[in-house]
Amino acid sequence: MSTTSRGRAQDRARVAGGQDYEVRYEARKEGVSQDAVKEAIRSVGNSREKVEADLEKKA
Repeated sequence: MSTTSRGRAQDRARVAGGQDYEVRYEARKEGVSQDAVKEAIRSVGNSREKVEADLEKKA
């Protein structure tokens, strides 16, 4: 895990569904709506790899 400039741990393998900027980033990256990203997080969990696979499967 990497650390932030403030020394806190960062986990880039997860999508924080409660953070609008993370949902917005993932939606823009995958070319889907923010609601689609939130639904994918609800259905497969917050693993970035699983969320991206679910979004690609539905596309």
